[in-house]
Amino acid sequence: MKVLIATQKPFSAAAVAGIKDIIVNAGHEFVALEKYPEQSDLVAAVADVDALIIRSDKVTAEVLDAAKNLKIVVRAGAGFDNVDLAAATSHNVVVMNTPGQNSNAVAELAIAMMIYMCRGQFTPATGSEIMGKTLGVQAFGNVGRLVGKKAEALGMKIMAIDPFIPAEKIKELGAEPAESVEDMYSKCDFISVHIPATPQTVKSLNYDLITKMPKGACLVNTARKEVVDEEGLAKALEDRQDLKYITDVAPDNYAELKEKFGARIFATPKKMGAQTAEANMNAGLAAANQIVDFFATGNTRFQVNK
Repeated sequence: MKVLIATQKPFSAAAVAGIKDIIVNAGHEFVALEKYPEQSDLVAAVADVDALIIRSDKVTAEVLDAAKNLKIVVRAGAGFDNVDLAAATSHNVVVMNTPGQNSNAVAELAIAMMIYMCRGQFTPATGSEIMGKTLGVQAFGNVGRLVGKKAEALGMKIMAIDPFIPAEKIKELGAEPAESVEDMYSKCDFISVHIPATPQTVKSLNYDLITKMPKGACLVNTARKEVVDEEGLAKALEDRQDLKYITDVAPDNYAELKEKFGARIFATPKKMGAQTAEANMNAGLAAANQIVDFFATGNTRFQVNK
């Protein structure tokens, strides 16, 4: 089988070498397309491949139409909204992610973001501490649980909500279950967001929800920018001069928001959650192993389309 890594934002050289070793040692052919400038380059490259490993690269219906031999796509990371799942299913292509491989990197970033905002983005002004504050974790999966553990170790109180995890289980995992999303937002000094971008969640973090937060609260988004209603965010920051927002994926109106609200808002220059050497390696190797296992045994454990 021919396995292609297609990455506009490449894996580290060490990760690529490790992925290649896994693929080749299993008897498959390995090819790479890195730092490609145009989507058309990806469309051309998939013509004869059986498997595809991507990061934030877009696997559209056009890509799937061109990939006549394609059987599996693995997104190295947790999110998979850059893949057209319906088109993949119609082409009989299995789509997988690699859950948990980037979790620690994202969790550490979320904690760092809270401290950064507490300290006024490291300006000379007097800041505050996160110890004793209440953190609400929106979605209590791999990343959310790690954020909770790290925050608890720093002296924070933890609330959490997840539509797929019962309240009793959240208690067992060490957090106080919130009665509702609105309840959690109204009680927490920080909210750390880890929900996926789905039709149900897109723009769900809106003006009404954000303005339920207590005085001086901060919304921390290491998920997807699409889950935030950007117009609602701007209005919330305007009407509530005490609120703050920090994200590792800049809103479309970031320049305008930054000019208007200064140190109350911050976005990293690019999505930073998985940007560690460890996460880079973990996700890449996991993707390669999942492809090898799929071809050897048919294992579809991490399939995200049906």
